[in-house]
Amino acid sequence: MDPATSTRPPPHRLRRRLVQGGEGLLLAVLSVSANIVLLVLSVLSLAFTVLGVGLLAFPAVTAVVRHVAGLNRWIAGQWTGREVPSPYRPAPERMTVWARYRWVVTDPATWRDLLWLLTSIPVGLVLGLLPVCLVVYGLEGLLGVPVLLWALDAWYGYGAVWPADTLGKALLALPQGALILLFGGVVGELIHRTHAGFIRALLAPTRAAALHRRVRQLTESRSEAVDAQAAELRRIERDLHDGAQARLVALSMSIGLAEELMSRDPAAARRLMAEAREASGQALGELRDLVRGIHPPVLAERGLAGAIRALALKLPLPVEVDVELPGRPLAPVESAVYFTAAELLANVAKHSSARNAWVRLRHGDGRLVMVVGDDGAGGADPAGGTGLRGIERRLAAFDGTMFVASPPGGPTTVTMELPCELSSPKTSPCSGTD
Repeated sequence: MDPATSTRPPPHRLRRRLVQGGEGLLLAVLSVSANIVLLVLSVLSLAFTVLGVGLLAFPAVTAVVRHVAGLNRWIAGQWTGREVPSPYRPAPERMTVWARYRWVVTDPATWRDLLWLLTSIPVGLVLGLLPVCLVVYGLEGLLGVPVLLWALDAWYGYGAVWPADTLGKALLALPQGALILLFGGVVGELIHRTHAGFIRALLAPTRAAALHRRVRQLTESRSEAVDAQAAELRRIERDLHDGAQARLVALSMSIGLAEELMSRDPAAARRLMAEAREASGQALGELRDLVRGIHPPVLAERGLAGAIRALALKLPLPVEVDVELPGRPLAPVESAVYFTAAELLANVAKHSSARNAWVRLRHGDGRLVMVVGDDGAGGADPAGGTGLRGIERRLAAFDGTMFVASPPGGPTTVTMELPCELSSPKTSPCSGTD
């Protein structure tokens, strides 16, 4: 079973289908309105390049096309739970009129966008309207509209019965409507996934572009990993200097004074030794806290499944934990996944107003997939300062990715994928609900 699909939570299925239907209807409207206009404007502005007008017009129209394409990519990502990345090349540093025009024209993604505009007019219209039409047509029969029209003596038919010129034929619309409504509900998600596949085929990066993008991401993530490691070392050094080191210095001074007072004031020496013993305990506690922040002992004691379950038990709401790992990841990967789960669950408790949450963790095809979700208010944004950017940087150091699906009203699901191999064939299941 594909780990990415096996972790989809069961609640909110009806609301999700309604949202998908609305999004498909939006794409259908855009296909026969905005996409036609943008296609015509793109062709005209490109043709007017010989007059000089296209140098300004074509990049401007292309910017609007990219915004509309970005909306399609976002909706496709919401439908499949897999982000459709942007394929465009980075903008030049010096954005002159000619540089902007050259940047747009020489980008292969620009021409793929034009091909998408052309083909999305019929394809987007059909795939966007079909799920909605099936549901509406099924409701029409189920609610007895053909019976009403027969009573009004209107020429009408429904489904396989045309015309419905008797009451018996009109009543046949009821079971037909139920079947059509059921069929629309069953195949609706399949149609949306087909539509998402069409969008991904034309609007996602090509293999060459994806490779170029990958090289750039690895370069950036390597630089971020080096910076993060340097910052972590500075934090450890600061914590040692301000905490345990200061207490150990005070401990040394107390013991030295106690040695001097031992012969002439034993009572004062005993007080200093007691203070020294208390200071040594505090220093030991601070060292333990520091080590816990580097690699939590719960990981070594219970493994990743038990550690995530321990995190879930600390939250003030029920959290379903479902972990199936045929072994253990390497320690750095395990630590990164643990801290990611801790940050995401903390966000659930602080920001989501959720009543329930869930964590799913699977491994397959050389990738570790974790989904953390909740039934809260939604609207989570990686740019909103809730720690999601920090999680992205943490995962990028291990070549991992994160995708956030959080429509207003919820539910919110954060999907993390991390390439890794497991170190042991032993099965370590842990699931339950609290």
